[in-house]
Amino acid sequence: MSSRRIFARPARFAAIAPYVWMVLFFLVPFAFVLKISLSQTAIAQPPYAPVFDLTAGWDALRGAFAALSADNFKLLVSDDIYVFAYMRSLTVAVTATALLLLIGYPIAYGMARLPKRWQAVAMVLVIVPFWTSFLIRIYAWINILQHDGLLNQILLALHLVSQPVVWLSTDTAMYIGIVYSYLPFMILPLYATLAKMEPALEEAAADLGAPPWQVFWLVIFPLSLPGVGAGVLLCFIPIVGEFVIPDLLAGSNALMIGQTLWLEFFTNKDWPVASAAAIVLLMVLLVPLLLYERLQKRQLEHGR
Repeated sequence: MSSRRIFARPARFAAIAPYVWMVLFFLVPFAFVLKISLSQTAIAQPPYAPVFDLTAGWDALRGAFAALSADNFKLLVSDDIYVFAYMRSLTVAVTATALLLLIGYPIAYGMARLPKRWQAVAMVLVIVPFWTSFLIRIYAWINILQHDGLLNQILLALHLVSQPVVWLSTDTAMYIGIVYSYLPFMILPLYATLAKMEPALEEAAADLGAPPWQVFWLVIFPLSLPGVGAGVLLCFIPIVGEFVIPDLLAGSNALMIGQTLWLEFFTNKDWPVASAAAIVLLMVLLVPLLLYERLQKRQLEHGR
């Protein structure tokens, strides 16, 4: 047996493995959620009907398929609670992602221009928060932002405010928590792109008479767009479905879609509506992914 045949089979299995993973851990669970979203709420276990019973025969399966309907999706469109939850989630995600880009870009640029030996130190400082539990970090922010917390103590000591500011249960606290938690996801892809950029390009633009802002806008920023796109997607997509940070830091007057899903699943026990909301959320999040893929293809075509 030739060496080519010996290595061909493992290579074939390695090529198939990602597709098997996607089928088992994405498509199969997605099919279950889709089926539940087309069911109706029932006081039973599980709390929906119809339930597919393979032992009941083909006639029962046909009846179960016939009982499926899209009523839950119609409810999502007609009920203002769900529409508002989607709109608020998208608004929060866009605003928070914009803040992350404004804060993360200068940090990533500064890291990329550090001497090589200091870049590793800066990278460790960015990654260090991941060594602590996400939930513990959010509870730490609750202590910082509470009425007699560290932030109000500093503001009072500096005489910037005359009385403690109400931070908790506000959108401001929520944005602080989101920006703090997702900032590394914005910095890392930006840094990876900016670090590969040749400093000679900036020097050449400056030698041709371009002011610093023009060098940034016409040279640096266009070349860093792949990192910008990756950072925006890494932050925007999970923020849309964020549950923990809005639930602990924001007020309960306006819910995001993640909180709405939690209430439908665990409080109202309405699995079909919650599943339909999750399916719609997935479809919404596919839009930025498809746009990013199309932009990547266009850049490759222009590069050729």
